Amino acid sequence: MKKLLKILLLIPVLYLFALPVYYAVSSSSKPCSEIVVKITDSADYHFVTKRQLLNLAYGKNGKILGQPLKKVSAIDIENRINVLRELKVAEVYTTSDGELHIYADQRNPVVRILPDEGGDYFLDEDGFLFRKRNLYNPRLHIVAGNITITPAMLDSVSVLDTLIKHTILKDVYHFVNYIRDDDFWSAQIDQIYIDSRDEVNLIPRVGNNLIHLGTFENYEGKLRNLEAFYNEVLPEVGWNKYSTINLEYKDQIVCKRKK
Repeated sequence: MKKLLKILLLIPVLYLFALPVYYAVSSSSKPCSEIVVKITDSADYHFVTKRQLLNLAYGKNGKILGQPLKKVSAIDIENRINVLRELKVAEVYTTSDGELHIYADQRNPVVRILPDEGGDYFLDEDGFLFRKRNLYNPRLHIVAGNITITPAMLDSVSVLDTLIKHTILKDVYHFVNYIRDDDFWSAQIDQIYIDSRDEVNLIPRVGNNLIHLGTFENYEGKLRNLEAFYNEVLPEVGWNKYSTINLEYKDQIVCKRKK
């Protein structure tokens, strides 16, 4: 009687262990019926396309649909897709109904970088740099000039990381995020140029003049002084009276008249 009771109690336990194994074996032998691709922020950014991800997914083999799921390596596909620097991360997995899912999370750029030495890049919200590969141009502030791009920056190391020695891009990152968070400065400042001395010139959208910031040191105070100058002085003398507005000196604004 005791043996029978033990057997009866053991059956549900064996069932619980056997059921997942059965489903795993059954699912792995099921053919891949569909590839589902999801790209985050696809309406806002167009750094990668569904076709591009599918090409990487198929790889050299070129066969996924109709193949048993056990022959479709989600890890291999994921590794191939993750070579795209435009992506924060890519995840690939299969489901019990025979679908292969590809999830791609695009980077969120905050500024476009155009170094004097050549190249065209985006810097994202986490400080990661990636090359501009296509014609798509999101509306961003542009920073150009004396900017050095190192191999480490192009090898998945953030410009904010302590592994990166001092780079002007750290200052650029913080400055651009500051003006992006301010409605007035975001609308007023169009382009930013870094000269050979690592000093900064701002090109405004309103007013035919050049704003010389000097270094990035105390840029918050310099912009506060400039805003006061905009509000109190320029309405009286006119927005196009000066060719240069110099902010580099502490608590001073030095202007050069147009000839």
